[in-house]
Amino acid sequence: MNDDANQLIAAGAVAANVAGETLWLLPEHAIWWPARQMLLVADVHIGKAASFRALGQPVPPGTTASNLARLRALVMRHGARELVILGDFLHARAARTAAVLVALHDWRRALPAELRITLVRGNHDLHAGDPPPELHIAVTPEPWIVGPFALCHAPGSSDLGYVLAGHLHPAFQLRGRGADAVRLPCFVLGEQGAILPAFGAFTGHATVRAAPAERVYVIGDGRVWPVTPSVRGGVQV
Repeated sequence: MNDDANQLIAAGAVAANVAGETLWLLPEHAIWWPARQMLLVADVHIGKAASFRALGQPVPPGTTASNLARLRALVMRHGARELVILGDFLHARAARTAAVLVALHDWRRALPAELRITLVRGNHDLHAGDPPPELHIAVTPEPWIVGPFALCHAPGSSDLGYVLAGHLHPAFQLRGRGADAVRLPCFVLGEQGAILPAFGAFTGHATVRAAPAERVYVIGDGRVWPVTPSVRGGVQV
């Protein structure tokens, strides 16, 4: 095992063999594909809090800055050459406030100029509109084929490759021996596609029930944890 792999394990990541490629599931709600030096995230939902405030909801500020800082830190830590956003980068057209746009421009200037960023359009992107051209983010409809993968926003299957997607904001509920239960964001890896957890901090989650053939990895305590069959049965042992 090389030094990079050891560092990823020490950082709480888990390696998964997917479509013949090694993908690292990161506790930061992202996937690192080392062979491509590509970082993949889904459902960032930049400006969601601003959109809520525009509707008169008393939502505190700060989530946009936090999400962008986390995303930049991941890019820099891994030395990524490519950043792929699997849909829902901007939350809504109302998210395009002056403060959000300034934060986005500052974020892009703080990233390496040679970093390639691609957005696979999601349902929120269709309403929010494409990112400002000054951010130098390439935009493509789904699926975008890269190697053995069909990069999408909506989960499903594709004849063009193994699907990597987001959209569902998946979480898995773990139950203890008593009445205790905890719901944690998760990765779901199936036979024909995988679902990433939402990257955005202000997104919410939807509980998923994994099929027998699916692998589930929850995120908790700064680490990625495989869910064992005994836990799937409802009791953590």
